[in-house]
Amino acid sequence: MSCCCAERKIVHTGTGQKAIGPYSLGVQAGHLVFTAGQVGFDPATGAMVPGGLEAETRQALENMKAILEAAGTSLANVVKTTVFLRDIKDFQAMNAIYGSYFPVDPPARSAFQVAALPAGAIVEIECVALVPPQDDDDCCCDKKE
Repeated sequence: MSCCCAERKIVHTGTGQKAIGPYSLGVQAGHLVFTAGQVGFDPATGAMVPGGLEAETRQALENMKAILEAAGTSLANVVKTTVFLRDIKDFQAMNAIYGSYFPVDPPARSAFQVAALPAGAIVEIECVALVPPQDDDDCCCDKKE
């Protein structure tokens, strides 16, 4: 017998969004989903969006949102994010965009300056979110399959 909380499922968005290496965009484990770090790639073109930090931040969050929705959850259920910035001086500008995606009860967050990001990105954002039970029978800890 296995616990439903121990299931591991790869999340696919169906939007054309692809990983640029040997990793998954998202992995659901029980009632949690973990996203890979998202940068400002436009899923339709596979290229970085033009427009600098603000545009990349928006696109990274939209990409993260698509992964969460594919896993059956939303930004409202994000419990933790990590933001990686090429330059910490961009924090305020990133924060203004980020705040518009989490207007009420934002998740816990860490932000770091890093030496470099994939594909020359300015910002990368990852998260952990809850995946709500679909119904009362979709328990977590008391159900054995």
